[in-house]
Amino acid sequence: MKHIIGRKVGMTNVFTDDGRSVPVTVIEAGPCQVVERKTSAAHGYDAFVLGFEDAKIKKLNRAMRGRFEKLNVAPKSVLREFPLGDSDVKAGDMVTVAEFAAGDRVDVTGTSKGKGFTGIMKRWNGVGGGASHGSMIHRQPASNGDTNAAKTVKGSHRPGHFGVERITTLNLEVIRADQERNLLLLKGAVPGGRRAVLYVRRSVKSKTKAKA
Repeated sequence: MKHIIGRKVGMTNVFTDDGRSVPVTVIEAGPCQVVERKTSAAHGYDAFVLGFEDAKIKKLNRAMRGRFEKLNVAPKSVLREFPLGDSDVKAGDMVTVAEFAAGDRVDVTGTSKGKGFTGIMKRWNGVGGGASHGSMIHRQPASNGDTNAAKTVKGSHRPGHFGVERITTLNLEVIRADQERNLLLLKGAVPGGRRAVLYVRRSVKSKTKAKA
């Protein structure tokens, strides 16, 4: 079962056994507890809910308190539902980085960094206007379309809030899984800043070598 929740620690470089220097993202992953097992008979589909990081009772609302009391598990601050797939887990099981090994491929979902209010050149990679002296439209957006519409056309690239979006990075390689320190090292970058919550699952587009 290659599903786990963690927090981003940062990025660094590590050397592989063959001497390559690889840029990696360090994730403090787990240990996570299976809070609930959902079945097709009771819920209409098969899935399981993972909990990460213990939560204080006083910081939970009444609905969440009642949920954890009903499930008879310790309160968790981060909950995430994953499809069951071919795994056979039950409530109370623990999930650690021991489930992963070097060479595995995973997908990582997180929330990107917030950049505030930005123009079209930063937000949408716009080319801007003329760069010569006196053009006065160096970083301005282009035409907004029909002036009789009396509105901004949906989907047009305009200035606005940039970042804080749900992003999934696909097919990342696991370089190392440190069971003693609960650390997962993935090749490349993942969305979010330091201490951001990340959801790691088995890759849906894993590239496998063709058989000869």
